[in-house]
Amino acid sequence: QLRLKESGGSSVQPGGSLRLSCVASGYHLEYYAMTWFRQAPGKEREGISCITTNGDNVKYVESVKGRFTISRDDAGETVYLQMNGLRPEDSAVYYCAAPEFSWRGQCDMSPSDMFFWGEGTPVTVSS
Repeated sequence: QLRLKESGGSSVQPGGSLRLSCVASGYHLEYYAMTWFRQAPGKEREGISCITTNGDNVKYVESVKGRFTISRDDAGETVYLQMNGLRPEDSAVYYCAAPEFSWRGQCDMSPSDMFFWGEGTPVTVSS
């Protein structure tokens, strides 16, 4: 079973940066497209970025385009989310997730498409 563990969440001021990490164990990360989600209090879980198995295709939700960057290091079994220009509305618990099966060249950002989930790491953006 694929196990996922996020880290890197913290409290930062608006305009600050954070890099989130998602470390995989159990199965090799290289077989999975990966997606980052976030969930703010009282809101639905939102897919914000995904990356295909070979990393040649990425997607972002409009609200984070140009500020967030997803990447993967399969040798290190880790997926990253670099977050720059953070805003108060980015405050949420951030989760990484993977589907049960991944198709080359495809990644998805719907929670219903995910099978494996991490426990999340909290991000707070406040002055």
